Amino acid sequence: MLKDKDMQLSIYSVLYNKIPENHQLKILKDELDFSFINRELEKTYCKYYGRPAKEPELMVKLLVLQYLYNLSDERVIEEASLNLAYMYFLGINPEDDLPHPSLLTKFRKNKLEGNLTIDDIISKIVKQCVDKGILEGSGLSIDTTHTVANTFKCTAERVMKRLAKKIFKTIESENGEVPKEINQEIPDYKEIEDHKEAKATMKSYLEETITSVEEHTDIQNSSKVKELLKVAQEILEDPKFLEQKGVRSIVDLDARVGHKSKTSHFFGYKTEFMMMPKERIITAVHVDNGAYVDGKMFDKLLEQTKKGGITINELLADKAYFRKNILDRIKEIGATAYIPVSEMAYRVNEALYSYNKDSDEWFCIQGNISVRKYHKKTKNRQSYRYYFEKETCRNCPFRDVCISGKTLGKVLEVGINTPVFYEYSQQQKSDEFKEKYRERASHEWKNGEMKNFHGLDRARGYDLKSVALQAKITALAVNLKRIAAILSSKKTPIVILYSIFLNSIDRNRRFLKMSI
Repeated sequence: MLKDKDMQLSIYSVLYNKIPENHQLKILKDELDFSFINRELEKTYCKYYGRPAKEPELMVKLLVLQYLYNLSDERVIEEASLNLAYMYFLGINPEDDLPHPSLLTKFRKNKLEGNLTIDDIISKIVKQCVDKGILEGSGLSIDTTHTVANTFKCTAERVMKRLAKKIFKTIESENGEVPKEINQEIPDYKEIEDHKEAKATMKSYLEETITSVEEHTDIQNSSKVKELLKVAQEILEDPKFLEQKGVRSIVDLDARVGHKSKTSHFFGYKTEFMMMPKERIITAVHVDNGAYVDGKMFDKLLEQTKKGGITINELLADKAYFRKNILDRIKEIGATAYIPVSEMAYRVNEALYSYNKDSDEWFCIQGNISVRKYHKKTKNRQSYRYYFEKETCRNCPFRDVCISGKTLGKVLEVGINTPVFYEYSQQQKSDEFKEKYRERASHEWKNGEMKNFHGLDRARGYDLKSVALQAKITALAVNLKRIAAILSSKKTPIVILYSIFLNSIDRNRRFLKMSI
């Protein structure tokens, strides 16, 4: 049951006058409306029965404080019990009791799903700022950052050994003992020099163990054992597992190995987010395992951004997003793409060849023109072949450079999307593109801010759902911090003094009303 009373009407609320007017938490409390959280979640509470519940708005704000200052559940409650700025932001009286830290965990798991998600809160806060004129930008940037798992990656042999141990421990916990018919002597894979043989030995042992457990235990009445056997079977059936590209830890089954470059990799998760580069406000977030391919959820992030009321005129990204489906989607919404050409998607030596889009012709450095085109299709690839005039090629001084073998005329084979990509490649040579693309650097700053100051460098939990919630609350927290900074920069000393005067009058009025 939700409470229905005015907050901050205590005699002690006069202490809030000690909070500086330019404190970020005071600015956020005074300028933004968080009441929509209670309205959106009121249906998940009983209106007439039960003990008075802690307001969802209060709980969300506690989570914001937790991620804003990188605190644990226990520490954020402790700090909020002492810090006046925290209390003012939470909308409570200085003498009010705060919830037990365990309620934060329950709230994260049970309430932030369905009716209202962190995605919705981010969008509604951004929409407020757009409506109030706090955010006026029309550009977006998109990128990913990685989060290391809260455990370490194991070899396939070690994963199977840990699975076997966990099966035995779970059987003993549920049934009292492990049946004698089940072989508990786990092979020592470290003594086997050949890694392939070690994997095969451990796989064979684990498969025999699963079969033996199913035969000699009542798994129908042992829910945990049954679930664990199902997980073990799924891991063994995954062809990526023995190649060490699938599950690498039974502590965190969702984490995967990802690559930052050809030589650098990590074990954990990827957070992909869209952001307004000038204002540095995050508009949409998606979290996936470390093997996630950048741009896969581009459309979802774009739709989530639109909910915030953002006008999108331009979009910046790195080479990973130079793909036809993404470029077409950006063009479809009437925006301009500022994305460097990817060598994997566009392979043309522009020092030797140029393209005319209107006539669909290629020109070589000597002025020879392609005379016909052939659409080549194979099982795995499509391409275009452009044939140049043979007689011109026959006497060309660059013949030895661009033609090999006994071919008379040059045949230029390009990818199916190359003619479209050529136009983008020419745009990127302009000074306008180079100047605009510099704005994308703010995305890297935001990555560093969230990881170095707000704990997103390492997962707090052990699965995709937990890390997704961590990343999204972190995004909400840094958004609020940035909004406070924008509002603070717009306030002149006169405006601040006027705000102090109005707040003082308002508190005195409420105090007199309470006294009467």
